Formats: sequence, structure tokens, C-alpha cells
Amino acid sequence: MIEGLVTGTLVGLAEERQGKNGSAFVVARVKAAPGEGESLIVNVIAFAAEARAALLALDEGDTLAVSGALTPKVWTDKQGNTRPALDLVASQVLSVYHVERKRSALADTGVPPEA
Repeated sequence: MIEGLVTGTLVGLAEERQGKNGSAFVVARVKAAPGEGESLIVNVIAFAAEARAALLALDEGDTLAVSGALTPKVWTDKQGNTRPALDLVASQVLSVYHVERKRSALADTGVPPEA
């Protein structure tokens, strides 16, 4: 298993789904830029409650960082070109909204944001 951290922007909206056993999960797609002019689509699935809620709170185009188990993949586009992709089982999701909320919570307790 490869543990990874991917940063990028949300493509479309995250979707909540139900598994056959009734468990909830969220799927999303993140566009990451590994090199100049290129982009890579990361297919994200989240089972953890915090990661699911974080993905559902985001809008299309929002910047985020996701960490978890990575699996490299290859897919073929409509023109027959093979392209790389990644599947990621998200254990953590971080966005600017989470940072602002944490800073606000720290301010409410009187703890300086640098601590």
C-alpha cells in the first residue's frame, strides 16, 4: 500500500452513496497538477465520517488536500489515449474552511493561532 498526500481542486461535487451493507461513503474527483501543463484525476472515496463530511462541505473548484491509501491506475480516453489516474481511499481531508474553523475555535479559547 502507498500512503499519499494529494492537493488539488474538486471536480464536480462530492456524492454520498450507500454500500450494499448500508454503510455510507462519499466519492469525489480531485484534479491535481503533477507537472507543467498536465493534470491528473484522482478518484477519491471516503468511508471515515470526518472525511465524508469534509468532502460534502466543499463546492466544485474548491482547493483541498486529501491523504490516504493510493492505488495507481491507467484509463483510456475517447480518442484512445492512455492516461494515468490515481484511486485514493481518504483518511483525512483538509481545506481552507477547516483551517479557518480551527483558527476561529482557537481564538474563542484564547489560544493564539501560532500555537
